[in-house]
Amino acid sequence: MMWNNYKMMLFCCLLFFQCKEDRQVAIDTKRQDAKEDVLKFKKKPLDTFKVTSGYDFPVGKPDAKHYYNAQGFQENDHLGDDWNGIGGGNTDLGDPIYAIANGYVSFAEDIEGGWGNVIRIVHYNPDNSKIESLYAHCQSISVLKGQYVTKGANIGTIGTANGAYMAHLHLEIRTILNLPIGPGYSSETEGYLGPTDYINNNR
Repeated sequence: MMWNNYKMMLFCCLLFFQCKEDRQVAIDTKRQDAKEDVLKFKKKPLDTFKVTSGYDFPVGKPDAKHYYNAQGFQENDHLGDDWNGIGGGNTDLGDPIYAIANGYVSFAEDIEGGWGNVIRIVHYNPDNSKIESLYAHCQSISVLKGQYVTKGANIGTIGTANGAYMAHLHLEIRTILNLPIGPGYSSETEGYLGPTDYINNNR
């Protein structure tokens, strides 16, 4: 009996490491594809930027199915929306994050602290206005700075800001591009929009 238990434990360990290795290979493949996209995109003139064709939600695409907004814009001075899976806890850890619209990645790196992995995308609207979407606390990033992405593209996965929080996606929409990363909370909202309202009004 003890030998059977040992074999089962060994099998489970091997299965865990194989899954972990397969997942890393998938992430590495996406990052290699992203590098190729960046190289192609850098050869194009600026006027080839594809304007947005409407906005979708960053989780449960396109309508945030199986997710809920746990802390909306300006709730407790929050500067974004916090998207959580309806299962609660860390059940959404590793779930895909999607670009809310066509645009180019202006930032994609781990800044640690309470932010963790952060992705920023600039979107060009048909009326010539520009906005920026910011996705924070990601577990992984599958895009690179300078890469062009389309609406609904998988750009990363939901994380915990390196263990700082329970898993969720912090999403901000900014009308002033390249603002400092900021505090995440403030009663001063100049340069920020309520993400849910903006997406719903620009489908």
